Amino acid sequence: MSFQVYQQAARQADTPRETEYRLFGDVTRALIEASKVPADDFSTRIDALDWNRRLWSVLASDCAREDNLLPVPLRAQIISLSLWVNRHTSAIMRREEEFEPLIEVNRIIMQGLQRPEAA
Repeated sequence: MSFQVYQQAARQADTPRETEYRLFGDVTRALIEASKVPADDFSTRIDALDWNRRLWSVLASDCAREDNLLPVPLRAQIISLSLWVNRHTSAIMRREEEFEPLIEVNRIIMQGLQRPEAA
């Protein structure tokens, strides 16, 4: 059996939380790597920042849907975080801010995703 088949089977067995955790992990690793490259390596930096911004944009769009099952206050917080991520990302691109706050927010979200769901 090929490794790709194994990966596909593993993904199908993941819960949505596990999938979100893995995605946040991948994006966060890309941000960490991008934060270490020279400032003139625009491609690496912009790719990671754009991937993170798109992730947060999708989360905000999902939270704005009427059929989203998350509690309204949590949905509002996620949308607010998405707006902050967008502003902070733009500031990093202008070299006015650093990567670390984005990385830290993602890590906090990952910690939350590791907690057991409320029954």
